[in-house]
Amino acid sequence: MSKINKEIELLAPAKNLECGIAAINCGADAVYIGTPKFGARKAAGNTLEDINKLIDYAHKYWARVYVTLNTILNDKEILEAQKLIYNLYELGADAVIIQDMGILELDIPPIPLFASTQANNTSWQKLKFLENIGFQRAILARELTLDQIKEVKSKTNIELEYFIHGSLCVCYSGQCYMSYAIGGRSANRGECAQPCRKSYSLIDSSNKIIVKDRYLLSLKDLNLSKHIYQLINAGITSFKIEGRLKEKDYITNIVSYYRQTIDSVIENTNYKRASSGKSIINFSPDPYKSFNRGFTEAYIEGRKGQVLSINSPKSTGELLGKVVKVDNKCFQLDKKIKLNNGDGICFFDAENNLQGTNINNVENSLIYPDDMNYIKQGSLIYRNYDHEFTKTLDKTKIDRKIKLNINLSNDYDRLKIQAVDEDNNTVSIESEIDFEKAKNPVQAAETLNKQLIKLGDTEFFCEEIEIQLNDIPFIPVSVLNEMRRKLVELIRKARKDNFAVKSYTIVKNNVSYPENELDYNGNVFNKYAESFYKRHGVDKIEPAAESGLDMKDKKIMTTKHCLKYSFNLCPKLHKNKTYKEPLYIKDNYGVQYKLNFNCKKCEMEIFY
Repeated sequence: MSKINKEIELLAPAKNLECGIAAINCGADAVYIGTPKFGARKAAGNTLEDINKLIDYAHKYWARVYVTLNTILNDKEILEAQKLIYNLYELGADAVIIQDMGILELDIPPIPLFASTQANNTSWQKLKFLENIGFQRAILARELTLDQIKEVKSKTNIELEYFIHGSLCVCYSGQCYMSYAIGGRSANRGECAQPCRKSYSLIDSSNKIIVKDRYLLSLKDLNLSKHIYQLINAGITSFKIEGRLKEKDYITNIVSYYRQTIDSVIENTNYKRASSGKSIINFSPDPYKSFNRGFTEAYIEGRKGQVLSINSPKSTGELLGKVVKVDNKCFQLDKKIKLNNGDGICFFDAENNLQGTNINNVENSLIYPDDMNYIKQGSLIYRNYDHEFTKTLDKTKIDRKIKLNINLSNDYDRLKIQAVDEDNNTVSIESEIDFEKAKNPVQAAETLNKQLIKLGDTEFFCEEIEIQLNDIPFIPVSVLNEMRRKLVELIRKARKDNFAVKSYTIVKNNVSYPENELDYNGNVFNKYAESFYKRHGVDKIEPAAESGLDMKDKKIMTTKHCLKYSFNLCPKLHKNKTYKEPLYIKDNYGVQYKLNFNCKKCEMEIFY
């Protein structure tokens, strides 16, 4: 793809209206938000009224709002979703993110459709199919490598979106049935109970314990900030931050960090941002100061390094240093770090269990915590709550401003004021009254500059005022203020009129689906989805697990994460076998789950 004018989008999550506005202010080119129903984060639903407010706010900056309806739906719910899509279209939503293919069998408005990562977008064949049936964008599986992304891009023209930051599901999205099998809470219905964040023991068939009571399915958090340029060259145009359950302080920090990161990558290239305006922040963003379980680059360059957050599913934050001295009431680190009263620190005890306490006082290099239990010489200390940084985020006021250039000129005997914004929207007004020549031209010119540049709390700032007047007129301040107000109204209207609304009507066809048969992994939960797949040549269709299937002895998870690899048991790398197949993981209630290792695909499967 040519680099010329290629738009690069930073896409941020919005738990609610407040988080959505914060994301836009911090520089997001788009946000994604859930509706009252049918989103993959059931706890992050929003009213249509709030979604409408967010759309209006985002569109001022030519930023976009994508709405998630990415669960599988029963026959009644899918008709509710149809009405909801019409409502969203009327509100001006820029796209709907879906998982359930039954929606394509319905009469829906010409709103762009994005294929959720829950649709299991893992191969170029699947992506080509999605393109052929009318999807404008696909959100790729997090497990894809750079080479796999390049292959997809070389064989398709569909827009590609990819996660670059945030929590990682251990299972391929849309293919996890563990929560449903255990307790009836379906991840594909937005109700995941997160069994992957629980502790398990790894045992072999002789009941030999290989690993005891560790978080064997809990992954670190994703951070691909070092791979932005590579991902752009691979074909990614939308860079997605995970976090529709995250609060405003997280959004402010992480979006600001990636705005700066992406801007530095595309600076002095032919790439450009996908929205308008520049965010002005008064703090230094740092991803380690927000919730994280430690960071991983996952599989972007293939399998390497440890992806597990093996000792805790909780946030550890930033590593401060190692304890070199311990007293009854205080300790000292091996490096000088600025700590604040009220900071939260954490560390692992002798059994590698996460412990934590607060900082009460710091004197020179001596740190006095609330509790000295478990802090030993050699302990690694992390800060998972930075009191001062959090206060800064709470107080910070971030402005996002669109650049204007203003020109004053004479048009015969009348004064003309023209404004051009950074997207080349141009408006002008002419004075309705004649003005006298100023007695003090220098002072009058200063007044013109001073009053016209005052764009205050609007979304605009004036970069340059050019005065091309034969004679400097005397204009009362009240008249100048009214002219400025009218100019702002006109440029807002021009931006609204010229905003590129994307629409697309799905035209049904009979393009063949890449597979002839679908088992429960196809997530067919309604008659419309069944009709869809039959129309596209699928001969045999098993209903979704959520239809009431008995999941006993069925595969409930497929993951790129491999416990054999994590614990040096991989037969490709270690020939001496010290365990008896098959392997199992066992939870704290004594329930065992059989593991199968598909070494050809380098995947691990979990059976109930």
